[in-house]
Amino acid sequence: MAKGDFVEVLVDAGSGAAREYIVEATKAGRTVEVRSSRTTVEVREMTRTGGVVRTARFIAPRVLAVVEHPKDDKGHNRPRTKAA
Repeated sequence: MAKGDFVEVLVDAGSGAAREYIVEATKAGRTVEVRSSRTTVEVREMTRTGGVVRTARFIAPRVLAVVEHPKDDKGHNRPRTKAA
């Protein structure tokens, strides 16, 4: 994944509620990497040289969905939502 790409993580917050977290590749040359194990899901924004810029860690049993959104050819990245 490259600049403009982002990963959306949906996590169970308890009481039937869910929280959404987004990690985005914010600058040119940055990538977003997802790692998962039996106990954790980790999303990292990384530089070209492999340095970690920021990390988001989640308890795996609480993660409902991990969705990778690549930037499309027209330069759009995040889907637009309509305000109610």
